[in-house]
Amino acid sequence: MELKRSWSLKKSLSVVFFAILTVYIFIGLTPAKAVEVEAATDIKIPEIGLSADVTLLTMEHGVLKTPDKIVGSYSRAKNKTFLVGHSFGVFENLDKLKVGDEIYYDLVNYRITDIEILEKSDISMDVLLAPADVDTIILMTCAGEVFSDGDASHRLIITAIAK
Repeated sequence: MELKRSWSLKKSLSVVFFAILTVYIFIGLTPAKAVEVEAATDIKIPEIGLSADVTLLTMEHGVLKTPDKIVGSYSRAKNKTFLVGHSFGVFENLDKLKVGDEIYYDLVNYRITDIEILEKSDISMDVLLAPADVDTIILMTCAGEVFSDGDASHRLIITAIAK
């Protein structure tokens, strides 16, 4: 019985993937390609005592799903990695960081260059994920008013560049 369910799931996923690909081809679009990056194993931020595992994320229906207990990593452009985590979990103390603090990610030492809080509606993911001239990481978590569905009105966005 388990084998039958597994095969049905694989078949269903294949049909969905084929349908999406067909729509892209039919309307003349080409899917955006994610930059191949090796999965980082962890992130360390000594200033706030953070040491956490990192998992590679994939885009699902145009959305990156934030992992519950660890940091998610996504990249689609050269020299830019987007790291996301929950403010009530792994990134709960991110708001205590300041410009100049250090972050260690994927065996590279980064220094924070910018910290901002933006309304969720004012954020452009195309800008956040755009290529960078130097190795850059962008950390993002919820901030501001927390809604009943667990979402929040704002996002804390921290930019750090490789030293």
